[in-house]
Amino acid sequence: MAPCHIRKYQESDRQGVLHLFSQGIPEYFPKAFRHVLKLPRTLVLLILGPLTLFVVSGSWLLALVASLTLLAALRFLAKYPLTEFEALCLHTDMADITRSYFGDCGSCFWVVESEGQVVGMVGALPVKKPSLQKEQVQLLHLNVAQEHRGQGLGKALVRTVLQFAQEQGYSEVILSTTVLQPSALALYRSMGFQKVGQYFFSSGWRLIAVPAFQFRYCLPSARVAQAQKQGGVL
Repeated sequence: MAPCHIRKYQESDRQGVLHLFSQGIPEYFPKAFRHVLKLPRTLVLLILGPLTLFVVSGSWLLALVASLTLLAALRFLAKYPLTEFEALCLHTDMADITRSYFGDCGSCFWVVESEGQVVGMVGALPVKKPSLQKEQVQLLHLNVAQEHRGQGLGKALVRTVLQFAQEQGYSEVILSTTVLQPSALALYRSMGFQKVGQYFFSSGWRLIAVPAFQFRYCLPSARVAQAQKQGGVL
């Protein structure tokens, strides 16, 4: 395997980053579809819908067509929040990476390069809430190409963000992920991130019952300050 190294994003990386980002979204289509199929309300719909149609019409063919139509609709429903998320990113921070991530000293974007190709990426942006912009930075778009996974690149990228956050004086790194990303969940937990809440990105995610889990990592300086504060209270 060719050597990889992490460096800051350059404008010449744009096409490689967008390709990696867009290539990663379809990976979750089958997972989302399986998740939707396992929902109790989906099982009831898939069983009772065609069965009711058969009882009313007496046609197995019509019931079969109804089942296939329902599956196609559910597949579209499962994909929709993911394609919506991709479109949102491509029209916001990913539309102009240099402007979004290098217009402020408290933000940055990194890529993993191997043989001249972008095979990994991650970004860091201050949270949008003004009162927390100096305290919290958000880890975004962690992604490693499939053929380069299992080499510790994801962990190395997260460590890069943590080091950057500490150097910039942040006290916490936050991120959001979903149940569709079990390997990411395991990575974050193994690195000391703590789950602090959950919410839905949009109504589309709510519809398919896939909440976003919010994780937080308290940087060492923040942990010391918190311990001192608790000690003072005691």
